[in-house]
Order: sequence, then C-alpha cells, then structure tokens
Amino acid sequence: MATLNRNGVTLHYVDTGSGSPIFLTHGFGASSRMWQRQIDAFSDRYRVIAWDMRGHGETDSPTDLAMYSEPETVADMNAILDASGVDKAVIGGLSLGGYMSLAFNLVHPERTRALMLFDTGPGFNNPQGRKGWNQFAIRRAEAFETDGLAALGGSPEVKAAGHRSAEGLAKAARGMLTQRDASVIQSLTSINKPTLVVTGADDRNFLAAHSYMSETIPGAMHFMIDNAGHSANIDQPEAFNVAVEKFLKTLPS
Repeated sequence: MATLNRNGVTLHYVDTGSGSPIFLTHGFGASSRMWQRQIDAFSDRYRVIAWDMRGHGETDSPTDLAMYSEPETVADMNAILDASGVDKAVIGGLSLGGYMSLAFNLVHPERTRALMLFDTGPGFNNPQGRKGWNQFAIRRAEAFETDGLAALGGSPEVKAAGHRSAEGLAKAARGMLTQRDASVIQSLTSINKPTLVVTGADDRNFLAAHSYMSETIPGAMHFMIDNAGHSANIDQPEAFNVAVEKFLKTLPS
C-alpha cells in the first residue's frame, strides 16, 4: 500500500491500474480490502484508488477524538487525490463511505467527475431521525470500548479488514459515523454530476434511502442487486460490477 502523512496521521491507500481514476471509500468497520473484487475487475482499464479511513485498516488511529470528523475525512480524501496527482475522479463509496462521498462532492465538486453510492444513505432532514442514528453510532462506539475488536461481528465487509485498533474504531464511530446536520441530504437536488445508486435487495435498512436518492438526485442511474445485503459488492460481485460498468460507460470521455 502507498502511504501519505497528513498533519501527523499516516493514511494508507491502494493505487493501481491506469486510465480514468475511480476513488473508493469503504464502510464503517471495513477497510480498502473490501474492494478487492472491484480492483481486480476494473484496474486493467481504470485507475482504482481505495483507502483506509482513520481508525480503520492500516491507517493510523489518532488519540484525539477531534481528529475524527466528516471535515477531516473529506480533507483526507482530497489529500490522497493530491498525492496521487489526480485532479478529478469518479468518487464512490459504500455505507459511511457513500455518505462521505456525498460530503466530498459538497466541498469539492470541481474534483468529482461522477458519484457512485452503494448501500448508503444521505443523512436526515428530521433532527429526530439524526438523533436516533447518532444513538446507534454511540452504541457501536461503546461496544468497541467494551469488547474490543470482537465487536466487529462477522459480516462480509469486516472479515478481512485487518484493523489494528478497537480504540480507533470507537473514536471513528463517535466522530465520523455520527452526523451533525442536514447539509449532505439537502445537497442532493443540486447534484449536477452523473450519479449511480446501487443497493442490495436484502439490505432492508437502506432500501428507503436507495429510493429517496434515486428519486431526488437529478438523472440518477440506479440498480438493485438481488440476493445481496449491505455489502452488495462482496455478496454478488459479478452483478455489482456489471452495474458499475454500465454506469461508467455512460460517462463522457
């Protein structure tokens, strides 16, 4: 893996292949390893960059909770693109990574060629909905603080993640998984980039978000992947990759 030190935090990322760049961000509790089937499928004709967020995988886990946040995550993404010499990329992610992809586009639309949103949601307009999500995030943090890495569970996207720090995951849950406002969801109607929305048909917690984003983002292309859950790219990699390929072929050169 390549590394980048940003303000004392070493970020780890994969940068492979050649062609138009695709930048991928994993979900909470996972790492860049979750994208291996996509790296294998696309790196012969695309440049694929996938990274480990703070507290995840091989990236550092700072001790200061203030170093885990949506703005810091967006700044990390921007710095990796800079280090890779990439001006503009297709920005994609799963779950928390999809939310951060939307946040990145909000801050850096000039660097976003297109968006790919996988098994994710855009946040909440309703403060009560946001409060409930944040309570869930804090429970996840407390589980890591109590049970260590055993709190990861056995879902496909976390099995091979290679985490080094349960404390880092707990801080990521408190600082990155929690949400502060409605800015991301309120940005959907103004997105003027080609956008792909893909969700596993069995990912019941995100089906409503799939429909909402598909209907709200202008011109969004969307696919539901049968027999797939929250990690559709792992559960059904061939069908997932076909959907991604169909979308990528629509992008202007």
